[in-house]
Amino acid sequence: MDTLVRDGVGRSEKAERGEAAVVVKPDLRIGSLKLDNPFVVAPMAGVSDMPFRYLCRREGASLAYTEMVSAKGLLRQGKKTHELLRSRAEERPLGVQLFGTDPQELGEAAHFLENEGLADLVDVNMGCPVRKVVKTGAGSALLCEPARVGDIVAGIRRRTKLPVTIKIRAGWDADTVNAPDVARIAQEEGADAVALHPRTRAQGYDGSADWSLVLRTQESVRIPIIGSGDVVTPEQALERSAFHPNGLVMIGRGATGRPWIFRQIAALLRGEKVPEVSGRERYALLKEHFELYVEFYGEYRAVREFKKHLIWYSKGMLQGRQLRPEIGALDSADEVWRMIDRFGERWIQQLPDEPVEMVAEDQEEKDWWENRGWG
Repeated sequence: MDTLVRDGVGRSEKAERGEAAVVVKPDLRIGSLKLDNPFVVAPMAGVSDMPFRYLCRREGASLAYTEMVSAKGLLRQGKKTHELLRSRAEERPLGVQLFGTDPQELGEAAHFLENEGLADLVDVNMGCPVRKVVKTGAGSALLCEPARVGDIVAGIRRRTKLPVTIKIRAGWDADTVNAPDVARIAQEEGADAVALHPRTRAQGYDGSADWSLVLRTQESVRIPIIGSGDVVTPEQALERSAFHPNGLVMIGRGATGRPWIFRQIAALLRGEKVPEVSGRERYALLKEHFELYVEFYGEYRAVREFKKHLIWYSKGMLQGRQLRPEIGALDSADEVWRMIDRFGERWIQQLPDEPVEMVAEDQEEKDWWENRGWG
């Protein structure tokens, strides 16, 4: 099993000083896939599209995943599925996350991805808590059927030589926490890693992610466990990486509105202070993000889809919450560009004298995540 050299478990003295707490081994791998660092971008429905993945990879993430892709839709070559798989060369390596319940179907989908050169890694979503996914028997419903988890991994392993991973939650509820058992089954059937969000399906996004479960799960298997959940600052990413033996950390919501978090983590890994991202840098990145959106989705859809990103970028901004009603009313590309210019003005005035702080999620934002398909 690949490991990372650590200075200790949990928060180290170096992390307190803003210095590196983790030294990355040069042979960090998931199966045959070599990673530059332990920090990867989570697959998030409605978020992990090509523009978002591209920016996170450029900012320093070692691996990005697509949104959930239906195995059935992939084999039928549906239009929506094709869009989810669009990517740029700069994103590689790229993980494709599949969802479904049929081992043969998922195996065929993985085989198709490999043959078409669409993926460097195949993941199966077994953690999504959203009702419309769970009622089909997919997502976190699979945690109630560990034997089927094994059948699915085996079915995929037979059909592809690509690295195979699964993404799971702690269990269905507090009485059925079974992540270590599921991880062992996946390992026995040929999985190369398991991504674990240590909340139960019943929790949704309530409470705190139990990272002690990440450690216990890692101790139960030889393959890497990728820890996920409640990683929203560079310091937390480094602490989480130092917390468990292989150090792999998946970042989801912590990168929304802040794709530069990976750049900041990289500085910590080098033993440097967390660099402030200037207002002008944020402004330039936001403009590029919307340009990529227009290119990817077309102007009409880009205007509607980009509003959530504007809300995330506004977090921590001076009086940013007051902009949200206006963001919701945006109706044209010109209006979006004018809003982006207003962001730029505020950022440039605010930074670096007034550092942006993390702001707690409000109920509206929490509800948005509760209704999206990711683990």
